[in-house]
Amino acid sequence: MRSSARILTTTFALATVLAAAACGESGSSGTSAGGGGEASGDACAPIPGDQLVVLEDDKGLQAVDNIIPAINTAFSEANPGVLEVLSSISTVLTTEDLVAMNSGVDIERQSAEDVAAAYVSDNDLGADATAGSGAVVVGAASFTESQILANVYADTLNAAGYTASVQTVGQRETYLPALEAGDFDVFPEYVGTLTEYLDGNPDEAVASSDLDATVEVLRPLGEAVGLTFGEPAEAADENAFAITTTLQDELGGVTTLSELAEACSDGSLVLGGTPECPTRPFCQPGLEETYGFTFAQVNDYDLGAPTNQALIQGEISLALALSTDPVFAQ
Repeated sequence: MRSSARILTTTFALATVLAAAACGESGSSGTSAGGGGEASGDACAPIPGDQLVVLEDDKGLQAVDNIIPAINTAFSEANPGVLEVLSSISTVLTTEDLVAMNSGVDIERQSAEDVAAAYVSDNDLGADATAGSGAVVVGAASFTESQILANVYADTLNAAGYTASVQTVGQRETYLPALEAGDFDVFPEYVGTLTEYLDGNPDEAVASSDLDATVEVLRPLGEAVGLTFGEPAEAADENAFAITTTLQDELGGVTTLSELAEACSDGSLVLGGTPECPTRPFCQPGLEETYGFTFAQVNDYDLGAPTNQALIQGEISLALALSTDPVFAQ
């Protein structure tokens, strides 16, 4: 995730979409006491606002989750040009691109196929690749971003001379064994999440905020199960934390989590996250241990529209978010 602020002015149409999404999900299902007990002030009490901004994780609490092409090793060895084509996408793809494409599907209601086709055309992807040939099956998980990326991969491969198609295959527990077995050939993956999944040890994290170091761990883990990886993109979909720009302005323009922790040392901050947030190391415990936050209260919501809406309405001060959520489209 880039550290620069990505801000959304919530238009009437977007507010309607968010409200509808919030109504369709469980939303806030409870509260829990914050790590700091009762607030001693109100400097960071929730303030309604129609703009949201992601703060920089300047101490590296979150592990990297950059997009990386994963390829069945046997297929890659037989078709070395595919890896080159997919890695060329990584040189172009940014987090801002992901935000915009996710917005195109989830907010503007375009199809993943149309959004991907426009992106490939606008960036002239695949046109300069060495002419390839043969069929390539690109897998996609059953969520918007994966569908978009799979179609970007397929369209770029088609532009490079291959005959590529997209097959939706569910979640990682289903698609990864299929990719390893060669049931399909290529998959858009996430560096940190896949590294932890392949490592399989929940008690010791092997992914970190260092992209190069995490990729170095990932490659041999993939090799052991028959997977090869291209180059990672700058684009990343990571856990992030957001506030309203109204609160940001009240606090003198904070842009990092460290600055927010210092400004909110009175313990008045209200955190919104998933029900697992109080026990997950990347969420409440990590914020407290890494940044020294204390919270007046922690509210739980479904991730995405309900949490974003809670920020907009002034129910919480700080929200767990995803860095490529379409709410951050400019």
